[in-house]
Amino acid sequence: MPKILGGSIEAHRREVRARVFEVLRAQLYERGFDAITLSGIAADAGLGRTALYNHFPDKESLLIAFVEDEANRYVDRLTEAIEAQEDPVGQLATFVRLQLRVLAEYHLPPGTALESALAPSAYRRISAHADPITDRLRDILAAGAAAGRWPGEDTGVLIPMITAALGSRQVIEVPADQLEHTIEAAVRFVLRAVGAGEPPDSPPI
Repeated sequence: MPKILGGSIEAHRREVRARVFEVLRAQLYERGFDAITLSGIAADAGLGRTALYNHFPDKESLLIAFVEDEANRYVDRLTEAIEAQEDPVGQLATFVRLQLRVLAEYHLPPGTALESALAPSAYRRISAHADPITDRLRDILAAGAAAGRWPGEDTGVLIPMITAALGSRQVIEVPADQLEHTIEAAVRFVLRAVGAGEPPDSPPI
């Protein structure tokens, strides 16, 4: 019988997933999705191939589980940071800061784009995780308009414009010592775009 990690079946499952996701994260951003193999993931995670296949039968299911885990962690982090701010201006500034800091932390994997590497149903499942983030932004914009902190514009127009601006890697591809300055410039840009005033001081996130 394979060794149970963590003392219970559930703890074992969490430990295996944590090991596999750590290895996948490194390989994904070093090699790209196309170059990854389940046997290579298993070897680097210190697992047998059969043990890995029991959790993830193929690369696609592994990538979906990884993205879902990363997305859930980020949404929790984003929600906590936003809820720590009472004013919509502070909430929007926090949203922009965290989006850009996370974008700076994670680089797009080289090789084939995920949209073309995965089956359409799998890609839709992954891309659906943007919805909670969009929902947070929509709530912030609505709250700010209701409080008179900025004009009530059509969020169907504002949201894609804001997310497009925050999704550009050119914004954060700067020397490390200039990153925070760049992020604060982006915060001022977004706040002015929606008609808000100057941003509050940046809190630790």
